[in-house]
Amino acid sequence: MKVLTIKQPWASLIMQGDKRFEFRSWQTKYRGELLIHAGKGIDKEAMKRLAKYVKGDMPSGKILCKVKLVDCIKMSPEFKEMLLKENSDIYTDSSFKENYGWQVTDVEVFDKPIEAKGKLSLWDFDL
Repeated sequence: MKVLTIKQPWASLIMQGDKRFEFRSWQTKYRGELLIHAGKGIDKEAMKRLAKYVKGDMPSGKILCKVKLVDCIKMSPEFKEMLLKENSDIYTDSSFKENYGWQVTDVEVFDKPIEAKGKLSLWDFDL
């Protein structure tokens, strides 16, 4: 199964359903099931800024959940405006330095996160 490694708190925000888009500089044609892996990296500024959204601990080096990747949207002024209206805490101007928003739906949280070493880009993991 395909996996995407994401820094905390972003991985947990996706797992909690608070973040519906992950931003990347590159597009993907892949659609379908995608595992969300919390990498070892932490976005310290985002951790402080988004403290009110953080529920529980922030696991790292673990696969947290499965989602469905349903779209890859090129950034546009209209798309940015829609995201800011949805949640201006999570979707800030810094989110938009990337060129594409990967839309995820149907979050399935694992009862026990799975230990895994992250990788760049999309990578494969046998679940």
